[in-house]
Amino acid sequence: MTTTTLSSKGQVIIPKHIRAVRHWEPGQELEVVEFDEGVLLKPRSMFPTMKVEEVAGYLAYQEPTKSNMESEENSQPVEVAKTTEREDPCHPPLSKPTK
Repeated sequence: MTTTTLSSKGQVIIPKHIRAVRHWEPGQELEVVEFDEGVLLKPRSMFPTMKVEEVAGYLAYQEPTKSNMESEENSQPVEVAKTTEREDPCHPPLSKPTK
């Protein structure tokens, strides 16, 4: 366990190895959470914590876009070839077991 001392100005030095592991640089803002047993220092979040109700409606609603099948340009019926083989070049067809 590492110990540190509280200065007359209320400052505490966080040991270098702890700052290095946590990637805490000078100027890092920390939240102080008080408990009965002591305090917890944790990095301040870049974004405030919000509830869904608080952010609902931030994004503008957009009508659903038409798929290629629904667009006026492609109003012709489309034939879909059925196959049992994989046609993905990244995943060649599985070989059949040999007896």
